[in-house]
Amino acid sequence: MPVMIGTTHFTNAVIERRGLQPVAAIRIGLPASRSLGPFVDWPDDLRSHVEGAVFAVEGGHEYDGKPLADLDERAIAHAGRAISKAGIRAASVAAIFSPLTGACEERARDILAQECPDCSVTLSHRIGRVGLLERENAALLNASLGPLAQHTTQAFRDALAGSGLEAKLYLTQNDGTVLLADRAERYPVFSFASGPTNSMRGAAFLSGRPDGMVADVGGTTTDVGMLQGGFPREANNVIKIGGVRTLFRMPDLISIGLGGGSLVDLDAGTIGPESVGYRLPERARVFGGPDLTASDLAVAAGLLSLGDARAVADLSQGDVARFMGLASTMAAGAVDRMKTEASGVSVLAVGGGAFLIPDDLPGASEVIRVENGDVANAVGAAIAQVSGECDQVFTGLARDELLQEARQDCRSPGGRGRR
Repeated sequence: MPVMIGTTHFTNAVIERRGLQPVAAIRIGLPASRSLGPFVDWPDDLRSHVEGAVFAVEGGHEYDGKPLADLDERAIAHAGRAISKAGIRAASVAAIFSPLTGACEERARDILAQECPDCSVTLSHRIGRVGLLERENAALLNASLGPLAQHTTQAFRDALAGSGLEAKLYLTQNDGTVLLADRAERYPVFSFASGPTNSMRGAAFLSGRPDGMVADVGGTTTDVGMLQGGFPREANNVIKIGGVRTLFRMPDLISIGLGGGSLVDLDAGTIGPESVGYRLPERARVFGGPDLTASDLAVAAGLLSLGDARAVADLSQGDVARFMGLASTMAAGAVDRMKTEASGVSVLAVGGGAFLIPDDLPGASEVIRVENGDVANAVGAAIAQVSGECDQVFTGLARDELLQEARQDCRSPGGRGRR
């Protein structure tokens, strides 16, 4: 019996700048790629947590697979000794056009294993796609999350052992499928968007509708995405994680600061993005707390039965209507940004804060309040399946041959593609 778990620990760590370790960035590409080095486009506060050291060496390939320059193995060895001396425990290796051939990155990993055996190494071609900076960024983020990923997966294993369950542990990943915990521990970036993805998959399953828009309203944010065939529509452009440009398998999502715990400022006329989050039972007015939240507004509007409604009886109906209208406008704006055509779209409202989505949402042809939608996230994780992906540049093959080889790469642990 498998156990499937979705977690937001990894993306939260990047956004909140916590639990990250310094990483040595090794760029293989000289004499090219000199002008824009690793970490060039990172926010300063995140860069200060992750940048451990930077090394640029000769090597890499052209777009057609020809060597750009011979790999400077002596420079790699020198970098390994410097990494060991500095006490850095993680490294990222990114070579020009490594998705075409990962030979330079794999050779660098072997050299580093000799010079700094205690250092874990992330190879960019195992994570990202063509596009050096974005692929390198994804590998750097992955390497920085190593200790947190180990701690998180071990905590899940301990919880399973404590419950008496004997089961394989899987973590959900960005496309709505699962991977073994051991692999998720090595590649935590594959689970960055697993939270909203699970909710979208769960919404499709619970509603019986494989296509449409999903609005997943939690305690802090509303995540809006499009379902296609029961799976999230995949983003085909650059995705920013914590302000860092990346390019790898991610759902096409919009997140806004609207949730059940979002703070309401009557004077400023705003909802969110600050939120009391999981402290709603302590901080919201209806529970005797000091903060006015979106949940308090819903109670005052008669949309929600929660806590003590007398605690919000002082709110004027005009203020309640105005701010509930603001919440509707925020949600409608997110839906409009995700639409690919002007006509209305069916919106599946799920999550504990789904009461913030009105029945007459502008831009929606209908709003469907999914039965048991407050546990759509857990349902999405429970129904997830194993998948395989091949992200590889092929040359010198006919179309049928390359499709056959790509399928084999997806199925075989020894293949060239990313699985």
